[in-house]
Amino acid sequence: MGMAAGGGGGARSDINVTPLIDVLLVLLIIFMVIQPNVVRGMDALVPQPPKNPQNQDVDPRTIVVSVQPGGGKGEPVYMINEQPFPRQDMTAKLRDIFATRNDKVMFVKGDKDLDFGRVAEVIDFGHQAGVDNIGIITPRVLSGQ
Repeated sequence: MGMAAGGGGGARSDINVTPLIDVLLVLLIIFMVIQPNVVRGMDALVPQPPKNPQNQDVDPRTIVVSVQPGGGKGEPVYMINEQPFPRQDMTAKLRDIFATRNDKVMFVKGDKDLDFGRVAEVIDFGHQAGVDNIGIITPRVLSGQ
């Protein structure tokens, strides 16, 4: 019943964990540095309700591009401030409108029955014309209905 005390110069079967801990700490530091640079999504501005709901004047310089379903052809109707325009002329017309403006803001209004691809196409027209801010007008949702 003797116990060996110290000293045997033979091989040990214990794992040396010191290099593993070093690697773990380096990986931890790398992931801590990378984490703040991860893209979390797009910035969105939440519209605020007007301060005076009775005194709502529409700015005549506001540009609203509407996409409405076409008659029986299935091709939608594109309008800039209630004036119809052919689809192929939209980018050129928007460039002309925003060429002399400092505030390049456009609103897009699409019909609820249209495919969103048509609305996204109008957003692309705005980007091609150099519009900085594009807002989407949605139908008003009334509570209790």
